[in-house]
Amino acid sequence: MGVIRCPSGKRLVSSGALTVILGLAGCLAPDKAGQADGAGAGLLPGVRHVLVVGFDGLGAYAWEKAEMPRLKALAAQGALSLKVRSVLPSSSAVNWATHLMGAGPELHGYTEWDSKESLPPARAVGEYGRFPGIFGLVRNAYPRAEIGALYQWDGIRHVIENQAVSFEKNDKNFEELTDSAVDYILTKRPQFTFVCYDEPDGVGHREGHDTPQYYAMLKRCDEELGELLDALRTAGMEKDTLVLVIADHGGIEKGHGGKTLAEMETPWVICGPGVKKGHAIESSVVHYDTAATLAHVFGAPPPQVWTGRPVREAFAP
Repeated sequence: MGVIRCPSGKRLVSSGALTVILGLAGCLAPDKAGQADGAGAGLLPGVRHVLVVGFDGLGAYAWEKAEMPRLKALAAQGALSLKVRSVLPSSSAVNWATHLMGAGPELHGYTEWDSKESLPPARAVGEYGRFPGIFGLVRNAYPRAEIGALYQWDGIRHVIENQAVSFEKNDKNFEELTDSAVDYILTKRPQFTFVCYDEPDGVGHREGHDTPQYYAMLKRCDEELGELLDALRTAGMEKDTLVLVIADHGGIEKGHGGKTLAEMETPWVICGPGVKKGHAIESSVVHYDTAATLAHVFGAPPPQVWTGRPVREAFAP
C-alpha cells in the first residue's frame, strides 16, 4: 500500500497508489449512490459517506484552551454543541454503547466503565446478538455497504454489532490506528466508518485533566484527525462525506465517572452536506442522540426501543 509515515509523522501517498485508488473509485462506491438498497429512505442529499471519529476522554471544558485547529475548523464549517451530556456513570463502555445504541444503560445494559455484556439484560436483542445499534441498522438498510469499525481500546469490540460490519480492527498504538484507518478509507471508500481513539483519556488518567500534558495530547489528537480528513480528500470523498466527532466523557483531576459537568459534557461536531455552517446547537443533546442522528442521515427508521432523537437543528431546512 502506498501510505507511509515520514520522520515528521506525516503520511504520504505514492502517485502509483493514488492512481490505483482513483481508478477504483467508481467500483468501490456504494451501490445506488444516495439510495438505500434495503429498508430506509436513502441517504440525505449530497451524502455518500459517513465518518464518525471518537476521542475517549475529550471534555467540552477543554475546548477554549485546546490547540485543535482541524476540529475547530470542522465546527466553523458545520455545527457544534459543547453542552452534550453523557449518561451516568460518565465512563467509557457505558457511553460508547449509548452513542452507538441510541439508548441509555437502563436499556442497553452496559452499566460499568468496562462492561463486556449487558447486565442487566438488554431490553431487546437484535439479529446481530446485541442490543440493536447503528451498525446493524445501517447494514439492514444497505446490505452491500462497506462498513468499518477501527478502535484503540479493545473494550469497543463489546459494544458494537461485530457481525454487521465489513471490517473490524483493533490497533493498540495511537498512530497505527490512524494508519489503518487511512488505508481503509483509501482502498475501500467505505460508506460508514467509525474510528475510536483511546486518548486523551490515557493522559487524563496518568497526568490529569486540564494539565499541559492533556492539552499536548489534544493537539496530537487533532493531528490524527487531520490525517483522516486528508485521506477523504485524497480519495475524492471530501465533498460527499458527513463527518461527526464525538467523545464519551470528560474528566476531573485524574478520573471521571461522576456527576460534574467537567466529567459529563463533551463536544459534538458535525460537518458535511446538508449541515448548517457555523451553527451553535442550542437543542438539548445526550449521547444516545448520536445514533438517532446517524439513522436520520442514513434514512433508516430507528427501532422502537431507542431513546435518542435526531439533532435536526444541525441540518439545513
